[in-house]
Amino acid sequence: MAKKILVLGEVRDGTLRNVSFEAIAAGKKVAQGGEVIGVLIGQSVSGLAEQLIHYGADRAVTVEDEKLSQYTSDGFSQALLAVVNQENPEGILFGHTALGKDLSPKVASRLGAGLISDATAVEEEGDSIVFTRPIYSGKAFEKKKVSAGLIMASIRPNNIAPLEKDQSRSGNVSSVSADIKDIRTIIQEVVRKTEKGVDLSEAKVIVAGGRGVKSADGFKPLQELAHVLGGAVGASRGACDADYCDYSLQIGQTGKVVTPDLYIACGISGAIQHLAGMSNSKVIVAINKDPEASIFNVADYGIVGDLFEVVPMLTEEFKKLKIASS
Repeated sequence: MAKKILVLGEVRDGTLRNVSFEAIAAGKKVAQGGEVIGVLIGQSVSGLAEQLIHYGADRAVTVEDEKLSQYTSDGFSQALLAVVNQENPEGILFGHTALGKDLSPKVASRLGAGLISDATAVEEEGDSIVFTRPIYSGKAFEKKKVSAGLIMASIRPNNIAPLEKDQSRSGNVSSVSADIKDIRTIIQEVVRKTEKGVDLSEAKVIVAGGRGVKSADGFKPLQELAHVLGGAVGASRGACDADYCDYSLQIGQTGKVVTPDLYIACGISGAIQHLAGMSNSKVIVAINKDPEASIFNVADYGIVGDLFEVVPMLTEEFKKLKIASS
């Protein structure tokens, strides 16, 4: 049965996050031949609406207000509910990001709907849509479907491939007026502690360090390797607790959950809490001096050796490969 599906596009620093396009691809499956509508909320976001259409949305709706210049759950929920009231969709999809994890349950509660969070796959089974999501810290997966009411789900980044960009696609872009009021949170200042460059949660390549890096300076070889590969640097909780790096880089059960194409674990023992945040990576390479380290149990490739010798060697080899291919 064809459905009308809203997909919330997420804007950061004036650009759309990749998970927005991945959620549109998921929305096309959920719509089952129906209409997918991209939704943008912010102060000046209408200029980005066409990108959602290029990646598969049939049309786009924007809600713009100076009170929406920074994300607040009060402001964005009022804006999204205004779109829902106008469009009356059968489903709403979010990215499973910090914003999506905060906003989606609030909106689901207001609408009296269920919510399937952190979906890693979307499939059609007859007339039903089945979502797959990890449970027990990624040790198992469960399949869920909505039997009645609104279909609401958040999509984990880097799991559902976006559709091919087609700049020839066109669609209507309209705006919705929302009365934004009673915002209880006031953003005084935004302080960014994340590393410049590739967003960790959307990175295709991640080079992560653990206690084995021994110091803050120990992350420098990892940063160089990540730069060569066009990736991001992450860390285990042990490295963060030891003050080798900021907690914004933490990957694990109490940090970020990532699913890159390539995950290089350097000096990470493989505690279960860390594995919960990265075990679904497509290819895992582990570098550790201890051949009995638990990280080798989940690694596709293992290198037993000193990371301070191995990582610079890898960096040089990748540099040669890049030069040869250019």
